[in-house]
Amino acid sequence: MLFSELHFRSKSSPRGSIEVICGSMFSGKTEELIRRLRRAQIAKLQVEIFKPKKDIRYHESHVVSHDATAIPSTPVETSDAILLLGSNTQVVGIDEAQFFDEGLPEVCNQLADRGIRVIIAGLDMDFQGRPFGPMPALMSIAEDVTKVHAICVQCGAPASYSYRTAAASSTVLLGEKESYEPRCRDCFRNS
Repeated sequence: MLFSELHFRSKSSPRGSIEVICGSMFSGKTEELIRRLRRAQIAKLQVEIFKPKKDIRYHESHVVSHDATAIPSTPVETSDAILLLGSNTQVVGIDEAQFFDEGLPEVCNQLADRGIRVIIAGLDMDFQGRPFGPMPALMSIAEDVTKVHAICVQCGAPASYSYRTAAASSTVLLGEKESYEPRCRDCFRNS
């Protein structure tokens, strides 16, 4: 194949990609996801947004940031539903990816291989500072990873950890400021 044929082919077919926005609680992940999705809508691209059905903290069918910015979404039980519902679009947004099943990276790969831009937001670590759900795999296959930081409530340094203040041992505990606070490495380890 000649270079000019290769160049022509790459410009004529849609390019899919995977972007991951990760960080601790209160770091602005969802806010950044909504910003990117709104820009895609302004560009008149067809956008579909998904969130885990179990995440009803702010709204049943909207992705909502901590500062109350919201965008309509489709709540789904499993990552397979995203593959079915997001197949006829140009941009797919996924919030709270850490709560999805381990099939999510393959679903995102399939969407990107079809030429769809996939934008994912989620916690990279759980409350114990361990990799969370499918996020490590998503970060490894993504073309772009953006790590955002909160502010440590103890010392004011950049925070990468979600410190759980509520007395619960399960990995998944849907909560907000009453259950979690952002902490830097030192304040997280010294608690």
